Amino acid sequence: MSVRQRPPQRGAVGQHFLRSSRLAADIVGQAEVARGDLIVEVGGGTGVLTHALVRSGATILVIERDPALAARLRRRFDRFTSLTVVDADAAAYCWPRDRFAVVANLPFAACGAILAGLLGDPLLPLSRADVIVQWEFASKHAAVWPATLRSSHWRAWFDVSIVRRLHRTAFSPPPSVDAAVLRLTRRPQPLVLPDLGAAYWEFLASAFASQTSIRRALRSSLSPLQLKRLAPALGFALDAQPRDLERVVAAQEVVPGDGEHRALGEHDEEQHPLVVREQPLAPGRVRPNGRRRVRDRHA
Repeated sequence: MSVRQRPPQRGAVGQHFLRSSRLAADIVGQAEVARGDLIVEVGGGTGVLTHALVRSGATILVIERDPALAARLRRRFDRFTSLTVVDADAAAYCWPRDRFAVVANLPFAACGAILAGLLGDPLLPLSRADVIVQWEFASKHAAVWPATLRSSHWRAWFDVSIVRRLHRTAFSPPPSVDAAVLRLTRRPQPLVLPDLGAAYWEFLASAFASQTSIRRALRSSLSPLQLKRLAPALGFALDAQPRDLERVVAAQEVVPGDGEHRALGEHDEEQHPLVVREQPLAPGRVRPNGRRRVRDRHA
């Protein structure tokens, strides 16, 4: 195993570089990177993870904010035509239009902003992301309870899990906390239509900001009777807070029936709001009979 002390390197604030080439190879292997895949690495740094990615046979796009580190990566991997290094801030980067995956050791101080840009638009053709982040950040967003605003949004299109824990000594310079490999895998069937990503974020942000129960937060959108029917069908309490729900999406569930609006009932447990259906409807979209479905004013 190649582990050695490296001299301090420049990089983004909060960036800690992997020390072990074997560990990098394990992470790439667990990410199931295959020959021909398009992989984006954010923060190439000293190239330990980059080297493992290149050996996989995938096409690699490295986004490195530090010009000196980017230049070093170009010199080191200049003979590999499958690798491209760009000087850019990943938090504001225009992601590929072709299907891609992300394998990266993210700068701890910027991981929230980077993932917000990467996962905020479900229309991006992102299939999967295996990213190294702080342990606290990973455990908070991978937890079923309490839910966070970000994880509630992400889970509409991705399964979120922790692959492994990494001790702080695996990095140079070592951070003050341990890290984790956080995995986000695209769902075969999304819970919310991807083109409603912005509307769903607004809905969630309003619910989380309300600091009140789901019953009160949604009273302008759903009637007491509708919420009363939804609660037992979807397994949440009427006095639950948004953070208490694994998927806040359940609270906006209204499905069509016989030309009228009705709350989800005992035979509709598998339906989801704004979800992919044979003929999906967006909030407020007019039906063929001229009626409008119940709309949440925050969506």
